Amino acid sequence: MPLTIVANIHAMPDQVDLVKSELVKLIEKTLTEPGCINYDLHQDNENPAHFMFYENWENRDLWQEHMNAPHLALFAEATKGAVENVIVNEMSPVD
Repeated sequence: MPLTIVANIHAMPDQVDLVKSELVKLIEKTLTEPGCINYDLHQDNENPAHFMFYENWENRDLWQEHMNAPHLALFAEATKGAVENVIVNEMSPVD
C-alpha cells in the first residue's frame, strides 16, 4: 500500500542555515532509494525555521529502510542540537 509521509522539522532559530543545508543534502540520495516516489522539501514563508518534507513511498517497509539509511544518521549527527523538534505523520489515501 502506498504511504505518504509529512515530516515537519523545526530548526533552532539561530541554526536555520545549517539545518537547511543538511536537509538539502538528503534529497539526492533519498531519491535513488528503492520505493521513493517523491521527496519534496519545503520551507515556511513566514517562519524560515520550519521545514517540511512531503514524501511518497511505494510501501511502509521501504520507507522504514529509508529511516535506517546511513545518510539519515549523518544528518542527525550534523544537526545535533540544531533541530528543535521533528514531527512525522504517516498518511494513507482516503478511498
